[in-house]
Amino acid sequence: MLEVANLTKEYPTPQGSLAILSDISLTLARGDAVSIMGPSGSGKSTLLYIVGALEPPSAGRVTLDNQNPFELKERELAAFRNRKIGFVFQDHCLLPQCSVLENVLTPTLVAEDDGNDAQARARALLEQVGLGERIAHRPAELSGGEKQRVALARALVMKPLLLLCDEPTGHLDHKSAEVVASLLFELHRQQETILIVVTHSSELAARFPTRYELHEQQLVKR
Repeated sequence: MLEVANLTKEYPTPQGSLAILSDISLTLARGDAVSIMGPSGSGKSTLLYIVGALEPPSAGRVTLDNQNPFELKERELAAFRNRKIGFVFQDHCLLPQCSVLENVLTPTLVAEDDGNDAQARARALLEQVGLGERIAHRPAELSGGEKQRVALARALVMKPLLLLCDEPTGHLDHKSAEVVASLLFELHRQQETILIVVTHSSELAARFPTRYELHEQQLVKR
């Protein structure tokens, strides 16, 4: 369902091309879950953004659900990301003026064929992450762990095939990180997503059945 083939990423600099990723290949099916570790600057986030169709590769191919997103026009690409990919970032990126429920519903606002069950899905997800009684609250009224749980519900409200998480517990205390990580795995299993998490946390990475490390531009299985 997800195929990354011979992926390379380079950036131009005054001194010449700077290689970040080199000849990376990876194949994952629905229900698979992998973690990716590596030092700061190793290209973990860059790899996630390319797989998530936020940034094009310099060479190679990404195919999700038999579609290369980088062959799509801009409007089609945005719709593809909205339907197929969910993102959870280190910073929750919630809209401060919106309620918890409204934040979770934001991906559904541009979905042309979402139907009338979006609110029901959003409310059900918020119940699952333990925030069913906080749907009318604003982000400023939530703890860091609660905000990240809202972000997780938002990432899953469109029932994406691929769930990408960039340091999802990086800003959380140990207890909140444990809660968010457990919910992440529980919802991943329920929705049978393809789950990729990049992290500096060896504790979080160790919970994954498949673990990789980015080392010298290469993806190495651990």
